[in-house]
Amino acid sequence: MNRTASDRTRSLLEIPVEKVEGAISVSVPDAIAIEEPLEIQLVYGSEHARISRPITVTMRTPGRDSELAVGFLLAEGVIRDAADILKVQNAFDRAEIESDSPSRLNTVRVELAPGVQVNISSLERNFYTTSSCGICGKASLLALRSVCPPRCKNSFVISAETLYQLPARLRDAQQVFDRTGGLHGAGLFDADGNLHALREDVGRHNAVDKLLGAEFLADRTPLHDKLLLLSGRASFELLQKAVMAGLPMVAAVGAPSSLAVQVAREFDVALVGFLRDNRFNIYHGAEHISTHIGTAV
Repeated sequence: MNRTASDRTRSLLEIPVEKVEGAISVSVPDAIAIEEPLEIQLVYGSEHARISRPITVTMRTPGRDSELAVGFLLAEGVIRDAADILKVQNAFDRAEIESDSPSRLNTVRVELAPGVQVNISSLERNFYTTSSCGICGKASLLALRSVCPPRCKNSFVISAETLYQLPARLRDAQQVFDRTGGLHGAGLFDADGNLHALREDVGRHNAVDKLLGAEFLADRTPLHDKLLLLSGRASFELLQKAVMAGLPMVAAVGAPSSLAVQVAREFDVALVGFLRDNRFNIYHGAEHISTHIGTAV
């Protein structure tokens, strides 16, 4: 869960700003979150006929790029087991080995084991229809059904009292947000409210990809006994990632979208929104939240 010093250095940029309060203006240094593109490349094929190709570019906060790439491939159904991956590394030309060129730092290459089958046309189609700018809700759900691994019975239960405490615990652990105020956070909690892992990024989906990618690389997926907490809203693509990682519950500080609710209901993911100020809405899975709170009539 702890970030390295180099991660924090790559995540932040200090710039001078004019801070205005009332009629007074002063020049002060301010830390802002860095946003840069990351190209994810995939290497696959038989042992004697390897293929390398870029599959996507995403805007992200630098740091933990390998986790982001792996989390993305997990969510898109390309990989199912940690053994599917031979190695993950920054991609670069020999001439760049001694440099810190942007192309070296902003490209990650994921090399799959020779036995892993990859349908690139299916991957491109699924990514297009399951992204936040997909064709339509029906196409997005069909694409998710086609790649979703089997899900076990959802037996996760958490108390309302514990849920109320989670946003503050996530916020207290967001080191980079604390300095910039400009990053989304995603955290994994157990039913007792313990924070097991946290990732931050300028992109909501990138924060989740980094989080789930780290768990996948540590061979801890599927995550049947964890809750995913989002610092913002819950969109279709974030519920998609939760489903692919085997998560039983998603809670968001913000609102869910209509398609996110559909995914939660179809795949039995307990979904909570507007979790703040000692209140929340349950959009699916009320039986997974124990409470002694009375119901108004």
